[in-house]
Amino acid sequence: MTRVALVTGSSSGIGAATARLLAERGMRVVVDYLHSGQAAKDVVAEIEAAGGQAMAVQADVRDVAAVDRMIEQIRAAWGGGVDVLVHNALTPYVIKPFHDMTWEELGGKLDDEMRAAYVVTKAVLPTMTDQGWGRVIYLGTGLSRRPRAGMIALGTAKAALAQFARYLAQELGPAGITVNVVEPGPVAETKMTHGLDDDLKQRQVAATPLGRLATPADVAQAVAFYASADNRFMTGTTAAVNGGMAMY
Repeated sequence: MTRVALVTGSSSGIGAATARLLAERGMRVVVDYLHSGQAAKDVVAEIEAAGGQAMAVQADVRDVAAVDRMIEQIRAAWGGGVDVLVHNALTPYVIKPFHDMTWEELGGKLDDEMRAAYVVTKAVLPTMTDQGWGRVIYLGTGLSRRPRAGMIALGTAKAALAQFARYLAQELGPAGITVNVVEPGPVAETKMTHGLDDDLKQRQVAATPLGRLATPADVAQAVAFYASADNRFMTGTTAAVNGGMAMY
């Protein structure tokens, strides 16, 4: 049986690396995007050139109607629902201290983060529940445990997502569905590190026992394990992909 994996926000970075790896391991992959249509099509083309199967679908994962349309497109194309959800889409957030932050900025990020996770998870659960098998993986961040100046909106929202995942793991385990979180530290070649100055990057590398920042491919490897049939007995866990920068 060929599993179908939906990777949200997968036109670049960690999402794109994950989409390519899951396809390489034999899954049909849905490359979800919001604005970067050509980049998503390029990811699909790379997958198909390597012999895999993929499709690009535009959907704002905060929008119930858009996500429902995406699920229908998947059914129409491949005759079934989603077996593996990798929720990677990153909603906008501000970088500023709490002292200067409005409730709309902090509460808006919390609402966006949880709304997206709620909507996309609700959409894929019927298929997983009916077949008694499913994999749900959420992308978190080390900032949910280790604060950094200006990152309170993202760190707080991702901390909420991690606890949401634990509650789902408890509830969905009897249905054969595992729910886990992959929590990267700083990742090179992604939007989150493009704004960091070289001095901060070097300090982060110096604080990492493995001597470098993660790459999107490093994070994708952890996601792929959680997504696989080999992961038969891990749920409600968090994989810290940070090279030892933080150990917990």
